[in-house]
Amino acid sequence: MVLQRNEINEKDTWDLSTIYPTDQAWEEALKDLTEQLETVAQYEGHLLDSADNLLEITEFSLEMERQMEKLYVYAHMKNDQDTREAKYQEYYAKAMTLYSQLDQAFSFYEPEFMEISEKQYADFLEAQPKLQVYQHYFDKLLQGKDHVLSQREKELLAGAGEIFGSASETFAILDNADIVFPYVLDDDGKEVQLSHGTYTRLMESKKREVRRGAYQALYATYEQFQHTYAKTLQTNVKVQNYRAKVRNYKSARHAALAANFVPESVYDNLVAAVRKHLPLLHRYLELRSKILGISDLKMYDVYTPLSSVEYSFTYQEALKKAEDTLAVLGEDYLSRVKRAFSERWIDVYENQGKRSGAYSGGSYDTNAFMLLNWQDNLDNLFTLVHETGHSMHSSYTRETQPYVYGDYSIFLAEIASTTNENILTEKLLEEVEDDATRFAILNNFLDGFRGTVFRQTQFAEFEHAIHQADQNGEVLTSDFLNKLYADLNQEYYGLSKEDNPEIQYEWARIPHFYYNYYVYQYSTGFAAASALAEKIVHGSQEDRDRYIDYLKAGKSDYPLNVMRKAGVDMEKEDYLNDAFAVFERRLNEFEALVEKLGLA
Repeated sequence: MVLQRNEINEKDTWDLSTIYPTDQAWEEALKDLTEQLETVAQYEGHLLDSADNLLEITEFSLEMERQMEKLYVYAHMKNDQDTREAKYQEYYAKAMTLYSQLDQAFSFYEPEFMEISEKQYADFLEAQPKLQVYQHYFDKLLQGKDHVLSQREKELLAGAGEIFGSASETFAILDNADIVFPYVLDDDGKEVQLSHGTYTRLMESKKREVRRGAYQALYATYEQFQHTYAKTLQTNVKVQNYRAKVRNYKSARHAALAANFVPESVYDNLVAAVRKHLPLLHRYLELRSKILGISDLKMYDVYTPLSSVEYSFTYQEALKKAEDTLAVLGEDYLSRVKRAFSERWIDVYENQGKRSGAYSGGSYDTNAFMLLNWQDNLDNLFTLVHETGHSMHSSYTRETQPYVYGDYSIFLAEIASTTNENILTEKLLEEVEDDATRFAILNNFLDGFRGTVFRQTQFAEFEHAIHQADQNGEVLTSDFLNKLYADLNQEYYGLSKEDNPEIQYEWARIPHFYYNYYVYQYSTGFAAASALAEKIVHGSQEDRDRYIDYLKAGKSDYPLNVMRKAGVDMEKEDYLNDAFAVFERRLNEFEALVEKLGLA
């Protein structure tokens, strides 16, 4: 039975009082920022009056944004810990409204800044030395000059921000709070209510009938709501396509990748490389079928561990293992990890109404909090080190960079997290002495690679296809989405869609399809992380120092430049091919162990 929020031990919840000591303090901060917004209008039309004006207005806008982020983070995480609570739904809505108003209030900034001439820009930088810290920030703005809206257009777009976010919010409420899953049988034959958290656990069951029951019950529920999910997804896609169009981008993908200064060729290279290596995935799935002793492998057979070794961890054991693993990154890194683990940065266990999945969050002025839905298994150990990677990235960046560069590009976000996963795999394999345990670890790696590189690229293909379809006038009905997803799944997994009819509804439960071209970065990030982990574990101190410099860089340079300095060129295909070489090498070892242990 999933506990209520008030039944969770306080030490296993995140301490949001470090952001605001009370809800009243948050409300007062919201009121204060709302009042400050009223003073913004006086700056309109005066941005380029002088170098001092440019400095003053730039710093004022960044300070307002900084306060807004802190307000948003508190409301967002309060809402996520129990999405059924009306009070925090209201807080979140108020924060989103104020975010939109803030964006609208400063809608004059970009259009006015784009009027600056090269000579005036150079003169301003010389006349006011304090502007020089913002030079990279200004340079990035100027690169987007062809896509900047007029002030009136920007005001209209900013004013619609809350409306544009409604599809994503509706999905989140439906999927986390309103949807009710049926009861199913667990491994002990007892009835348990299906939830996002229990589904993951039941799909790892050794009993095929348990996996089948959970799988069919989950997707039967999504089938009932497929038309609603199709409408929320279609609306979200239309929003992204519309935003791209009004800003003169070729497509939503072009706009999303341009925001991180990443060429679309990086996306296309990923899809091409993954498709070229699909035979490796099919080879692994055929081996999985033999080990399980079944001739008709189904999608509900893909997630159960193949090892009989009970390689599980309690949460406390996982904390210790994570600390031991990440010590290779140095004393300073490890001390930050210990702070996160001991000072309640983490919301550990599932409760009724809690947002599903896991993430690392926070703002420039808060701890780098983590949300988990902990289960005592190896996958959750990997999730812990993954989210810790995000949080350490945030910690280093915020401490090193001024606020203007105190965050990192989305494109870089998944690299630090998956580097930690790769280091953990190396650590576990290094410690293993017996074949059976080594088999279990390799199984986990191969499943993780499948889930991160192959699966997320499948998601990326689906996401791009639905945006293109909408752009071409196709209506994204549930029938259209079901067929597209089923066809892609068949191509990727090599499993007949006729034999796996339920999988056609999987698109409905994927929150990342509302994140605007985010998922491909899991795949590129994992591949880059594979190269970085190799350098960290087997390379020199200089390699490890370069990695820490990457964590500190934030937005002080372009993402691809940051990665080149860390030792990985992501505009070339080498890093992708190297990642698949690691997968194939470990698959070869896995096959040899299967034969040695007589498992197939």
